[in-house]
Amino acid sequence: MPLGTHKATLFGVAGVSTEGDVVLLSTQTASGSASLDFTLPTVYKQVVFGLYNVIPVTDSTSLGFQVNASDDVGGSFNQSYITSASFYAHNPETGSPPANGLLYNDTSDQAQGTAFQGISVNTGNDADHCLAGELQVFSNTSTTYVKHFLSRVTCTHPSDYEFDSFVGGYINQPLALSEISFKMSSGNISSGTIKMWGVKN
Repeated sequence: MPLGTHKATLFGVAGVSTEGDVVLLSTQTASGSASLDFTLPTVYKQVVFGLYNVIPVTDSTSLGFQVNASDDVGGSFNQSYITSASFYAHNPETGSPPANGLLYNDTSDQAQGTAFQGISVNTGNDADHCLAGELQVFSNTSTTYVKHFLSRVTCTHPSDYEFDSFVGGYINQPLALSEISFKMSSGNISSGTIKMWGVKN
């Protein structure tokens, strides 16, 4: 069921299933944008981002995110240490093995890194290519715990493959998070929409 109905169970998270649990907070639409940036809420302990038909200007690039903490509002999105792990399944339009499979994606993981965290595999910029999916950030307001995140993103590879990417990790930052930025690994975001929800818990 779509998130817009406010009845979705996000990634199977218990308790997020009744009307009003999920509140749409912000929507941004790209048009040749270098990044799409959001101010994170202070009254929700979990935020969810929906990614819709995101297309890169540059062919074969991936979407990533980074954050600023509450002591670095308006900062450069590189000061929060990320530890992550990623894997993906892929299959070509031809459906012919051995070109399909399930792989650990060591090119996207970080160990206390400060780079933008990739959440998709390289996406094509053909007229019918795009990526879509979700990113969850937990305990974004906490001043005690690390901030865990989960993402699942599907994309069309330039070689006409389907890539289904899973990324999990945490931001090793004791302060509350204040901002998040999404951008491509190279070039701008040609088009697409990102929506931010706050989850009551």
